[in-house]
Amino acid sequence: MSATDRHRSFKFELDALPAAFFDDPFPYYRALQRRHAVYRAVDGSLLLSRYADVARVYRDPETFISDKHDLFRPKYGEAPLFEHHTTSLVFNDPPYHSRVRRLIAGALKPAAVKAMAPALERFVDRLLDEIESRGRFDLVRHFSAAIPVEVVSNLLRIPQDERQSLRGWSLAILGALEPKLGPQQLAAGNRAVVEFCDYLKALIARRRRKPSDDESDVLSRLIRGEDGEKLTEQELLHNCIFILNAGHETTTNLIGNGVYELLTHPQELAKLRSNPRLINSAVEEALRYQSPNQIGNRQVGAATEIAGHALAPGEQIVLMIGAANRDPERFDDPDTFRIERHPNNHLAFAAGIHMCVGMSLARLEARIAIGRIFDRFPRLRTDGVAVRQRRARFRGFEQAWLATE
Repeated sequence: MSATDRHRSFKFELDALPAAFFDDPFPYYRALQRRHAVYRAVDGSLLLSRYADVARVYRDPETFISDKHDLFRPKYGEAPLFEHHTTSLVFNDPPYHSRVRRLIAGALKPAAVKAMAPALERFVDRLLDEIESRGRFDLVRHFSAAIPVEVVSNLLRIPQDERQSLRGWSLAILGALEPKLGPQQLAAGNRAVVEFCDYLKALIARRRRKPSDDESDVLSRLIRGEDGEKLTEQELLHNCIFILNAGHETTTNLIGNGVYELLTHPQELAKLRSNPRLINSAVEEALRYQSPNQIGNRQVGAATEIAGHALAPGEQIVLMIGAANRDPERFDDPDTFRIERHPNNHLAFAAGIHMCVGMSLARLEARIAIGRIFDRFPRLRTDGVAVRQRRARFRGFEQAWLATE
């Protein structure tokens, strides 16, 4: 077969991925990068997998827009999932995006995030106490998933005894973002939006009756508004859901991926143990090497071109974040996990005006969680086969059993 024939015969369809992809997507990404600067999928969407192209799209929000009405209407219909995803911060453009982001970011200023560290350290230590009593534990269920739920619940001031449904709702709603959906996933996602909104309506009503002046109370800030601007009830509900989802799934995956990569790269773990100050760069390398969010989307808003390919208004762009963060044109030896990598300008938190509003908090959670678990358990090890989630958009573990001795 000639090089031209191999190029033409290459197939990469997000709704028909082979089972092996979910365990190790990176050979598929590399093949995509080598063969196609711009790959047109069967559904007409355009996949970008090279770092320079993905970064350019992120940094040009006028040409590449985030509004998802055209993308999500055929996927969800006029259902709760459609209302949620087309109202939340991440899938919108200015001025709405700017207004909501400003309200959320006000509670996540550097000083406010830094002030969260002592309480977070105490919570992580309690989890580690429980883990020590078990000896063998699931990295996801007993550790990484518990931390962001605690943090986001504290931001919204959700009472401790009302948090039990949050992770399930989040998984169902985010699971419905996958490229290929079955009827059960769709039903579960819509049900989760309805149940979450019902819960939030009661929580918001209580907060309105007893508001807080605490600047770190994100829910009270959103209710109160800023500079005379307030969110509508629908906007308030769906952006509270967004805060949980954005702060929960990706951070769960970041912590889980980070711990696992260090355990399976003993030379890198030895470097961290001998120099704990490397925790910052170790977190950044975990973000690059196993990006918690692997896929993003944009729509072409104005005629343009990428790598010589003409793009027309209305065309859908798929940003292969996980591929861009392993691009050999950008990163030296990209398939090697190196905690001292510098520079490390990955795109795990996107770029431009849509750069993750909670990235400082996610980094804090990861630094504390990963640093303290290895400090507490010097003989921490894997103890069984780790199972990856069968998801294309988000990369994390379904379960990963570890042992403290």
